[in-house]
Amino acid sequence: MRNVQVILREDVQSLGQAGELVAVKPGFAFNYLIPQGKAIAATEASKRELEHQRRVITEKVRRELELLDGERKKIDGVVVEISAQAGDEGKLFGSVTVVQIAEKLAEQGLDVDRRRIDLAEPIKTLGEHSVIVKLHRQVTATIKVKVVVAS
Repeated sequence: MRNVQVILREDVQSLGQAGELVAVKPGFAFNYLIPQGKAIAATEASKRELEHQRRVITEKVRRELELLDGERKKIDGVVVEISAQAGDEGKLFGSVTVVQIAEKLAEQGLDVDRRRIDLAEPIKTLGEHSVIVKLHRQVTATIKVKVVVAS
């Protein structure tokens, strides 16, 4: 089956940025992108309106970035303390997960989706670790995760 063209209304990871005209499989377009409001069908009329849509989308992205920048300022530098069981050499029995980090952030009144927490590698030792929270592809915050011995 042929690919269909859609105009993205918001950034879609590994597909494109808001305002782009992209070709996708029909099922992906009609079952996910369009019903979720992430894209509109690229008809001849909508292609002519693409320039207007780009301006609207650009303004929406600008407002979203302003909101996320405020959220970044609240999250940046937050210290989260997680207790875990560890051996004599400071190695954990298991590892600290993004779910645990998200729960600790929620306890502090910061609602962060666990998928936005970017652990380059699992935390398997005691001590302080820097963790990046990707709020947007252009907006990131850094938090400190302090892993201590469970009592």
